[in-house]
Amino acid sequence: MKKTTRASSPSYSPEQPAAVGPRRTPSKTRVRKTSEPIHEAALAPPPASGPQRLHKVLALAGLGSRREMETIIEAGRITVNGELAKLGMTVALADVIRLDKRIVRLQESGQLPKVLIYHKPEGEIVSRDDPEKRPSVFEKLPRIRGAKWVAIGRLDFNTCGLLVFTTSGELANRFTHPRYEVEREYAVRILGGLNEAQMLQLTEGVELDDGIANFDVIQDRGGEGVNHWYHIILHEGTNREVRRLFEALGLQVSRLMRVRFGPLNLPSRLRRGQMLELEPKEVRELLEWAGMPVPAVPQRQQSPREREQLGKAFTPKARKAMDEAERKPRAGGAATRANTAKASSPHGFNPATKQRRSVRDGNRG
Repeated sequence: MKKTTRASSPSYSPEQPAAVGPRRTPSKTRVRKTSEPIHEAALAPPPASGPQRLHKVLALAGLGSRREMETIIEAGRITVNGELAKLGMTVALADVIRLDKRIVRLQESGQLPKVLIYHKPEGEIVSRDDPEKRPSVFEKLPRIRGAKWVAIGRLDFNTCGLLVFTTSGELANRFTHPRYEVEREYAVRILGGLNEAQMLQLTEGVELDDGIANFDVIQDRGGEGVNHWYHIILHEGTNREVRRLFEALGLQVSRLMRVRFGPLNLPSRLRRGQMLELEPKEVRELLEWAGMPVPAVPQRQQSPREREQLGKAFTPKARKAMDEAERKPRAGGAATRANTAKASSPHGFNPATKQRRSVRDGNRG
C-alpha cells in the first residue's frame, strides 16, 4: 500500500501512481492546466507605461534574471545616457542603455518569449563559468538573436531531470523567487526505506546547518531490492536541500530527478539529453499562469521549418563540437583549392601575369 504524508498543500492533488519509479506525464501538453496559478497577492503590480526599474527592464529584454542584472549593474558594466548606472534607478524607453558599450534594445510589449525544456542528464553543470571546466548545459543551447537563454532554477551536477530555459528574465523570476512559492516535484531513490516516523519528520521539519527545512509532500512509490523510490514536493529549493534532508536522517540518495516545476512536467517521450521548445499556445498558457501580460502585438511569422520543429524533441550538440565541425570543412576546402591551383599552375595558369599559359609555352622550360 502506498503511503503519502503531506503538510497543508492546497495545490497538491495526487494522481494514480506508477508501480515503481519516477512518474512522467504521458500527455503531449507540457503545461499542466490543473496547477494553481501564482496567487494574486504575490504578483507585482502590472507594468506601467512610465519609467521602470533598470534591473527589471534589462531582465525583460532577455539579458538574464533580475539577480544577474543587479550583479552586472554593480560591476559597472551598464551605462544610461552615457552615465554609469546605479542600483535602483529607473529608466524609460527613450533612454539609451548600453551593456559593455553595446546598445540594449528595450522591449515594451514585444514578442512571446521562448521557453525550452531540457532533460538534463547527470554530469552537467548549470553555469556558464566553471573553474573546473566541466560540461555545461549552456554549451548545448541553440543560438538566438537579440536575447539570452536564462536558466529557470538550477540542478546539481549529479541531479537529472527537468530543466527549463527562457528568454524572459521576468518569467524566470516568477518561477524562482521565494514569494511566489512555486512547487518543485522530485523523484528520489534512496538506499533502504523510510518508516512512518521518518516520513512525518521530513514533512514537519529537520534541523539543518542553515535552519529547519521540510518537504510539503512525500509519497511512497515502491522499489525493488535495496532501492526505494519516493516522490517529494517542496516550494523552495535551496542548495542541495533534498539530499541534505535525507542525509540528516542517515539515508543516502542514489538518484535524484526533477519531474515537475510549477505547471511544467517532464514529458515521458523526452529522453535524457534531449530538449524541445514549447509551442506559442503553451507559452501563452505559461504567461497566464504566471500572471504576466500576454503580448497582443502580431507575432513574427515563422518559417515552415521553425513551425515543424516546435514541440519536437531533439538531441542538441555541444556548441564547441559544432564550432569545430563548422571550421573543418572551410579549412579543408581552402587547402583543396590551394592544392588544385598549385597543381594546375605550371601549364594552366601563370599567377605572376594572371594569364592562362598554353601547353607549348610550358614546354619551353
